[in-house]
Amino acid sequence: MPSIPPAAPPLEELQGTVLYIEDVEMNYAVVEGILARHPGIRLLRAANGLDGVRMVQECRPDFVLLDMHLPDISGLEVVRRLSEEIAERRLRITILTADTLTMDVLKAMSLGAFEYLVKPVEVRTIEDCVRRALLAKRQQTPGR
Repeated sequence: MPSIPPAAPPLEELQGTVLYIEDVEMNYAVVEGILARHPGIRLLRAANGLDGVRMVQECRPDFVLLDMHLPDISGLEVVRRLSEEIAERRLRITILTADTLTMDVLKAMSLGAFEYLVKPVEVRTIEDCVRRALLAKRQQTPGR
């Protein structure tokens, strides 16, 4: 993954809402700990895919981190169900998975997921990923 150029604003200056769709408490806690250091970022959690889809539609987060293995529907199905949000709102979804590049990850990417990261993920990688997503969101929002 390429790093953010030094000219990019620090994560502390960015604001936005991140939804993490993850059923494993420990994985969520790791990301929560990383993002807790950045007061402008609000982290939401859905513990399954159907709740995640509902929360995207109701809460309209700026960015979604998505686990591929969920207890109810797959991450691939989550991406399918959010295709309208991806197309219309340019919602960025980053897949966080323990799997290397699988067919489901490839399919999710072809349906509009922005990128994928393989767990375990370094702190800097998560921060850079969130920074890229929030910068892109800020740049597409009129008046900023």
